[in-house]
Amino acid sequence: QVQLVESGGGLVQAGGSLRLSCAASGSFFSINNINLMGWYRQAPGEQRELVASITRSSDTQYVDSVKGRFTISGNARNAVYLQMNSLEPEDTAVYYCHAKRTSRDEYWGQGTQVTVSS
Repeated sequence: QVQLVESGGGLVQAGGSLRLSCAASGSFFSINNINLMGWYRQAPGEQRELVASITRSSDTQYVDSVKGRFTISGNARNAVYLQMNSLEPEDTAVYYCHAKRTSRDEYWGQGTQVTVSS
C-alpha cells in the first residue's frame, strides 16, 4: 500500500506564493510501479478537480486556470511538488496529492489547506 503525505499549505495574501510537497512511502514494489503523480484541489461546494499532473516521462498537464502560475515537478514516483505563484483567492481549497500505479490503483493524501486572502 502507498501512503501520501502533503505539506506546505498555509495562509497567504493574493499575489503570494506557496510550495506544496508530497512524499510517497510504501513497499518498493508499490512505489516503483507509480507512473503518475499530481495535485487535485477541492473548494467548498465544488467538485474535486485536477490541478496538475506529471508522468515518469515528464509529461505535465495543468488546469487552464493555473497555467503560467503553477509549476509541477518531481519524479512521479515518490515525490511531487507544486510551486504556486501569483496566488488568487480562487485558488483557496484543500489540495490533495494523488498517485496512480500502472495497475490503475490510485492513492490519495489527506490534504493540505491553502487559503488565499484578498
